[in-house]
Amino acid sequence: MSSTDANGPNGASASNGIITLYTNHGCPWAHRAHITLRALNIPYEEVIIPLDRPREPWYLEINPRGLVPSLKISNGILKDEIIIESAIVSTFIADLYPSPTFWPASHSTPTSALERARINFFVDTFIGKVNAKMYSFYQIEGEEKEKLATELVKTVEKEIEPLLEGAAPFFGGSETLTLAEALTASFVVRYRASAEHGLMPKSILEGLDALPNYSRWSKAIHERDEVMYIFDGPSFASATAKRIEKMKAEAK
Repeated sequence: MSSTDANGPNGASASNGIITLYTNHGCPWAHRAHITLRALNIPYEEVIIPLDRPREPWYLEINPRGLVPSLKISNGILKDEIIIESAIVSTFIADLYPSPTFWPASHSTPTSALERARINFFVDTFIGKVNAKMYSFYQIEGEEKEKLATELVKTVEKEIEPLLEGAAPFFGGSETLTLAEALTASFVVRYRASAEHGLMPKSILEGLDALPNYSRWSKAIHERDEVMYIFDGPSFASATAKRIEKMKAEAK
């Protein structure tokens, strides 16, 4: 990986193509693509897109939505193709460079289609049932936060804990990261950092740590370089606290 700022897009050459990731290290959605690329050991060039100002016109030509991540790829067959949206970017990478342990090709084994379906269901459940509650913590105070913390833990216990039965320590009995982790781990590490730095109630940590499957899975995620190499908990918490204060000030 190498890095440039947003003054202009450049690509890094890899033996299997040229991949450029337009990203911001503070964004949990862009973090998904970083995890995928690192887990599959794919070289890439990154271009940092500031999210605290209007997007430059050149970036809006790449991604009219102005969001990150975006991925540009050329490999001899594809020429400067642009892929956007984090789950689509990550799945595209995993499909282009299939790994039997990370995201098996759909017909690679008699059970690979089933494995892919289970990963998709896990991610859909996590994002739809659990992560949907995350940002509400930044908009409420006091007893409402504690109530939401209790609800979050109960949701993880009901929806996620059973799906992690057999994790070893990763989804589906894998000893290494899978696409299930690539699409959820950026939020897992932010839950813990938020609770550790006072942005969410510490009772969340107590509740989640009491769930044997989830706590073992979360601990393993936090120990993986593929997840942690661009994430800094204190910096994330500080930046998030500033955004919360700004939102409160603008709401007055």
